[in-house]
Amino acid sequence: MTTRYRVARLGAQGDGIADTERGPVFISFTLPGEMVTAAVNKDRGELIAVTEPASNRVEPPCRHFGTCGGCQLQHLAMADYLAWKRDKVVQALKSQALKPAVGQIVPCAPHSRRRVTFALRKVEGGMLLGYNRHLSHEIVDIAECPISVPPIVEALDSLRALARLSCFTSKAFRMTVTATASGLDVALLDSGVLDDAARKAIADFAMAANLARVSVDGEIIVEPKKPQVSMGPAVVNIPPGGFLQAVASAEEAMGQLVLDHLGKAKRVADLFAGSGAFTFRLAQRAEVHAVEGEAAALAALDRAFRFTPSLKRVSTEKRDLFERPLTTKELDRFDAVVFDPPRAGAEFQCRQLAKSGVSKVAAVSCNPLTLARDLATLVAGGYTVTSVTPIDQFLWSSHVEAVALLEKPRKRR
Repeated sequence: MTTRYRVARLGAQGDGIADTERGPVFISFTLPGEMVTAAVNKDRGELIAVTEPASNRVEPPCRHFGTCGGCQLQHLAMADYLAWKRDKVVQALKSQALKPAVGQIVPCAPHSRRRVTFALRKVEGGMLLGYNRHLSHEIVDIAECPISVPPIVEALDSLRALARLSCFTSKAFRMTVTATASGLDVALLDSGVLDDAARKAIADFAMAANLARVSVDGEIIVEPKKPQVSMGPAVVNIPPGGFLQAVASAEEAMGQLVLDHLGKAKRVADLFAGSGAFTFRLAQRAEVHAVEGEAAALAALDRAFRFTPSLKRVSTEKRDLFERPLTTKELDRFDAVVFDPPRAGAEFQCRQLAKSGVSKVAAVSCNPLTLARDLATLVAGGYTVTSVTPIDQFLWSSHVEAVALLEKPRKRR
C-alpha cells in the first residue's frame, strides 16, 4: 500500500525514518523533513516519490544511485553528511557513558577508493558486475563508480571479460580489485573450479590487459608483477585478497594521528597489524612488535621490513588475538600499543590491556559501537580518552572509521 510519510530523522544505516502509530518505518534515500510517498511492507518502505524535498537534498553524482546499494547518502549535502557521520561516533560513545573530545571528521574525496569488492553473476548474454541492490541479493550492473579510483573504473569492461573467463558457477561470486603501484590486483572468490584451459586463458588475458595479478580463492593464477603498495616508508607486496585500508589518504591521516600520539615511545605493540600500515610508520622511531593472525599478511610485512632501510627493529608474531590475546604481563613490556581490529572489535584484548601499565594506546576502528565498548573497558581500567577523530574512509556509505587516543599514568616500579 502506498502511503505518505514525513521523514523525522536518519537511522544508523542512512535510511530516513518516519514515525507512525505502528512504529518506525525505514525508507531508503530520504532525508529528515521530507514528505514522501512509499510502498510499505512491515517496517520497510520503498520510495515512490519525494513530494516535499529537504533543503539539503542534492543531485547524486552517480547515475546508479538509488538502485545500486553501494552508496546510501549521495543525496545529502556534504556538510550535513559529514556532520551526521561524526554524530554517529558521538552517539556510540554516549551509549557507553563516554564524552571525550570528538574532533572534526577527516573527509574523503571522490574517486579515491583503491580497493573495492564487486558482486558478479553470469546471466544470459553477459556478466553482471556491480553491487547488490540495497537490501537485496540482486546485482546492479554498473557503468561508473564515483567512489573508486579511475584505474578501476576505466577497467570495468576488462574486469567483466576476465570474470567471464573465470566463471564456472551459476551462483553469484565476488571480485576484489585493488589499485596498486604495479597495476590492478584482482582476487576472485567462489567463481568455480578452473580447468587448465581457463587458467591459460586467464593468464593470457591478464598479460594483455597489463594486470598485476589474478588469483582465485587465494591461489595465484598469474602474477606478471608483484602488486606493491606504499605503507609509510615501506613498499609492501600485498597478499592475494589481503586486507588493505580502502583509501590511501585515510590511511595516511590515521597513521599520522597514531604516530603523533605515541610520540617518543621506544617499544610499541601493533596488534591486528595486517601488512603493516601502522608498523612501518612507527618503526621509523620505535621498535615494533607486529601481531597478526593472517600468515600471508604477516609474511608480506616481514619481507617489506627486510627490504626497507633505516627502520628500527620489527618483530612479528602470528597469533589469533580473539582466541589468545596478549596478556597483561606481555603487554607490560611495551611503552605503547596500537590496535586496529575487524568490526567485531577487540573485547578480550582490551580486558588484558585495561589491567596493564602501558601508558599510551591508540585504538583504530571501523565500527563506532564496538570501539565505544572497547574504550569503556579501557577507561574502567584507568585510561583517559584524550581525543577521538572520525575518518570518512567509506564515502557516501553509513560506515565511519575512527581513531581514539588514550593515556594512563605509568606506574612507578
